[in-house]
Amino acid sequence: MQNYSAILNNIYTELNASHFRGEVANYIPELSHVDIHNFGIHLNVLNGDQFSVGNTNTPFSIQSISKVLALAKAFSIIGEQLWQRVNVEPSGNPFNHLSLLELENGIPRNPLINSGAIVIADILVSHLKNPKADFLNFVRDLANDPTINFNKNVAASEKATGYKNFAAANLLKSFGNLENDVDEVLDFYFHQCAIEMNCKQLADTFYVFANRGTCSQHKDYLTLSQVKRINAIMLSCGFYDEAGEFAFEVGLPGKSGVGGGIVALLPNTFTITTWSPGLNAKGNSLLGMQALKLFTTETQLSIF
Repeated sequence: MQNYSAILNNIYTELNASHFRGEVANYIPELSHVDIHNFGIHLNVLNGDQFSVGNTNTPFSIQSISKVLALAKAFSIIGEQLWQRVNVEPSGNPFNHLSLLELENGIPRNPLINSGAIVIADILVSHLKNPKADFLNFVRDLANDPTINFNKNVAASEKATGYKNFAAANLLKSFGNLENDVDEVLDFYFHQCAIEMNCKQLADTFYVFANRGTCSQHKDYLTLSQVKRINAIMLSCGFYDEAGEFAFEVGLPGKSGVGGGIVALLPNTFTITTWSPGLNAKGNSLLGMQALKLFTTETQLSIF
């Protein structure tokens, strides 16, 4: 029997004493104001137990973590057709690089880099009646929490500075892999990334991926095959060009965001989230990566 409370408290105490906590993302101006000293860990065990330590009730911008949720919604709508427009290979490049997109004729390497997520956004804009509202309601349903919302200031900040995303969208459009207007797709994409959650809400939202496609309210959102594939993509592509390192050190499917959040999961067992806004050189939360490595080492719980 694991003493999760003691394990989390020990990890938090050790890491919270760190003097170097990385650098807060400043290329999205609104994110640069976040206090780097925030740090929280939340564990949601599928048996119903929940454990928290630190700043787990403070909302933060989930950023690229939202790409997994958008992928899940698109996959549930169009099924296997999705893979005609986006691949499933690790990119080996930072999340916003464009070189491979041109070399590979407008087919993004995977749905968790920016260009791939923009294709997924295009699919949702095509198939949802009210794309932003419908997607937000999907996320709220997964979390069983109607209070989750967009941070409009973050969305506006991303739109004002998202030059590479505009470049990626126009490049996708030039290859015929974007059906809708660039501005409409990016407006959806920027709002998607600007969803705010706290650690507990995020752990609750990702419960569906640990529980074979069924959320905590016993609603079925995805097939077991779809969950398997999404978890596989998280394992191989969820941490930009540090995905191999995360699989090596932590051994869980997961996803990071430049807001400092990380979510990871062990199928049939738990979801775990960390938040510390200071990032390492690869754009992943410095303390979050360390916390999850310590957690799987101490508990000896991973997929391997």
